[in-house]
Amino acid sequence: MLSAPIYSASGELGERQQLPLDPFDGIVHEAALHQVIKAFLANQRQGTHSTKRRGEVSGGKRKAWRQKGTGRARQGSTRAPHWRHGGVAFGPKPRDYSQSVPKQLKALARRSAFNARALEDQVALIEGFAVEAPRTKQVAELLGKIGFRDRKVLILTGGHNPTLYLSARNLPNVQVMEYRNASAYDVLNANQLLIEAAALGAAAEEGAGHE
Repeated sequence: MLSAPIYSASGELGERQQLPLDPFDGIVHEAALHQVIKAFLANQRQGTHSTKRRGEVSGGKRKAWRQKGTGRARQGSTRAPHWRHGGVAFGPKPRDYSQSVPKQLKALARRSAFNARALEDQVALIEGFAVEAPRTKQVAELLGKIGFRDRKVLILTGGHNPTLYLSARNLPNVQVMEYRNASAYDVLNANQLLIEAAALGAAAEEGAGHE
């Protein structure tokens, strides 16, 4: 079984704790990760890019010069793509880049992302967060004491914690979200996961309830 270090709310290191089999079963499906993350990045594209073709550029209604007798190459319009200020040949037009992915594949990729981080020893647990008021300094000091100050950290909480979110939102390399809302991309986009122990416990109970 995979294990991870656990820290107290003050940043004191405790004994390593075994991670639950769901999602930490030690199996990484690279194909699922690739497909889901590729679809996620594609879905972020707005697809609003647009260029004007020769028929959409103003002007050019008149033939540049007569067809024959000038000694120059024949030209039909000054708005052709090879003319300056002409239209764009094969330029991008608005389109939809979205890709759909089955829910089962998303779940598989999410488990694979957690396992990939755990196998690289980039998962740590914390008993809780003693943040009573929004204070960025307190969260920064906690991460520094743990040793995550210079890392890209994803903090996963057991529930909605607006105080912790407000305390960490000014830290450029720290992101806070609920454990259940973390996607495969969120997990792999961070260099270090700091998971609230209660989040894993609640997830394990929820999984047992579905069985």
